[in-house]
Formats: sequence, structure tokens, C-alpha cells
Amino acid sequence: MTSSADRCTVISADCHAGADLLDYKPYLATRYHDEFDAWAAGYVNPYEDLLADTADRNWNSERRLAELEADGIVAEVVFPNTIPPFFPSASLMAPVPTREELERRWAGLRAHNRWLADFCAAAPGRRAGVAQILLNDVEQAVREVRWARDHGLTGGILLPGVPPGSGIPELYSPVYDPLWAVCAELGVPVNHHGGSASPPLGEEPAARAVFMVETTWFSHRALWHLVFGGAFHRHPALRLVLTEQGSGWIPGVLEMLDYYHGRLVAAAGRAATAESRFGTGLAAAMGASPGEVWRENCYVGASFMRPHEVPLRHRIGLEKIMWGSDYPHDEGTWPYSREGLRLAYAGLPREEVAAMAGGNAARVYGFDMELLAPHAARVGPAFAELAEPPAEVPADATSPAFAPGGKVRVW
Repeated sequence: MTSSADRCTVISADCHAGADLLDYKPYLATRYHDEFDAWAAGYVNPYEDLLADTADRNWNSERRLAELEADGIVAEVVFPNTIPPFFPSASLMAPVPTREELERRWAGLRAHNRWLADFCAAAPGRRAGVAQILLNDVEQAVREVRWARDHGLTGGILLPGVPPGSGIPELYSPVYDPLWAVCAELGVPVNHHGGSASPPLGEEPAARAVFMVETTWFSHRALWHLVFGGAFHRHPALRLVLTEQGSGWIPGVLEMLDYYHGRLVAAAGRAATAESRFGTGLAAAMGASPGEVWRENCYVGASFMRPHEVPLRHRIGLEKIMWGSDYPHDEGTWPYSREGLRLAYAGLPREEVAAMAGGNAARVYGFDMELLAPHAARVGPAFAELAEPPAEVPADATSPAFAPGGKVRVW
């Protein structure tokens, strides 16, 4: 009989869920029920995957557990996916025209968070739910962080992107210090998910292509905003997780950030030059260099890590990398997560695979590996299986993890 020691405990650090639209109503304060009924009656969902027969993967707890287990996954970090009440789309940065509309959207996010707490409780120890907040009202955000932590949402919070022209302060602004402080105090991870920080570009074919080229870059911006803004210097226990933005970019960006940091700090100590004013006060505000901040405070939800990214794992930080399946999205690795793991990690030392496939996520999000061990013994992929690359890519796989040109390699 195969034991848990022979099998990998796979934790997906990037999954998505949410309630069916009308099922949010019981989680709304009763004063919003009539408004919700009117809103829901006229709402047209813009997302095809939420209208398909498979949409219930977002909220059908039993189906979800069964499909994830069949894919070798025993636990998951749960990001949002469906539309919260009173939002035109899933974007947390959708324009807010009035104070009343802002209040309704806060009510909608609270409804989602409360639904998510129940959804996570339906599978004890196997789901780390990520709570949603808005940045328009920092005091309300702080209260929601405390509520989420007190009610078992161990996935932390989803940090909304702040695209250019959003009308709210940039992420480096000290106005957000109360938010960073409460997250540091409670050990709540701050998650920044790819795709949420791009400015609107329109629907022209060129605009859609430009979005694909730029979307991860706009998501990366949260890293240097918080680093140069000194958030980690003022709140040393703060943790930032960058999810579904790739991972191969990290070493080069850290080198670039260290370069600018060193250059500006040095310039500030010299006689007045055109550049010296850019570095004035930077060293005192930041404390450590960007590279040091990354090593102490930051992690990457690398999702379906691609083979070409794996050789960079030690430069990224082996202890920083968390694999994710992106279930139930089309670009995710389901139902071929075993093949995705084998494609990326075949030939690596067993302890490295164990860390990236689950151990790191357990440490960041507080999963109990002993609790998960019996599930891994039942459904987890064997380390011997993961040690071998797949003979071929599944013909119907839709994840970029299997994109043409991604060679099957053994490291």
C-alpha cells in the first residue's frame, strides 16, 4: 500500500470560486434585498464560463472536491471568480460613480466573503479562502480584514489593482498604512492576482492583444510600489503574494529594482544633481534593498509553472514558489495537473518538488500537512510518477503550461 510519504501533498495556490448569483442574497444585509432583486433581475453576466453547464464548479462543493482529488490536489487557496452583488463585472476597480454605489458594492463584497467562509467550512482544513476588499475606504477594509481572519478565511485578502486613472491613491501611498498594519499584525497574506491592475483598453483586436502583452506587467507594479513605498520597512511582518503573473520575470526585475535603489541612494548623498532629488529620503523610507525585501517578505503563486521557469527557481527562491492549477479556469491545468507537474518538475530533487507543489503554500497559508496527509495518501501523485516527464502533451489540454514550444525537459 502506498503511504503518504510516497506521495506528494499537492496544494493549489491558485483556484477560484464564488456563489451562484442568486445564492448571494442570504448573505446580504436585509436592507439590500429589494435592491438586490431588482439588480439581479436585469443583470447580464459577461462571462461565458459562468453561463456554461460547468459553472457550478465554482460553488458545488462536492463536485469540486471530487474533481480536484481526481487531479491529485488535496487543498486549495480560493480566489474569487463569480460576480459579487452590485458589481458590473468581477473587477474590484470598476468605476464607482456615487457614495451610495460604493456602499452597495461593499455590501456585495461582504456577502461574497461570508459565503466564502461557509464554503471553506464545508471542507475543513482544505480551503484557504481569500477575502475581497476595496481600497476606497481603508477603515472599512481594515474591519473586513479582522472579520475575515476571525471567521476562518486563512487565504488572506485580495489586493485590488490600482490602474492608471483609477482615481484612488497609488499603492505606495501611506494612506494604506492601517491596512498593511492589520495584515502584519494578524499574519494575513496580501495577495495580488494577475489581470486586476490593467487600465481599460477597449475591445479592438489590437487592444486585446496589447492587454495580453501588458497585463502581467501592470500586475507586477504592486511589488515595486510597496517596496519603494516602504510598506515592508514600516511593517516587517507584512507578506505579499504575487499570483498568476508568471515567475520567470522575478530575478531580472529584482536586479533592476536593486540597481535603481542603489543608484538613487548613491545620488542622494552627492552634491545636487539632476538625479539626486529622486533618491532623497529613499534609503530611510525603504530600509532594506528590494532584493532583501523579496527574500524576507514576498512569495509567488507561480500557478502552472512552465518548464523554462524552473531553472530559475533558486534565483527566485525555492521557498517562495507555490504551484497552482487555476481551477476551474480554461487556462488551468485541470484535468491534467499531474502531467503539468511532471512537465515542469521531472528530474528535480524530491524535497524541491514537495516544497513547490505544496509545502510552501502550507507554510504561507497555514494548511496543516498532517491533516492533509491521509488525503494525499489516497489521491496525491506518487513522487516516482512526478520524477518522469510525460511522454506527450495531452491533445485536449488548454493550459499555457502545455503551450507549443514548451519543451519536455528534465532538469
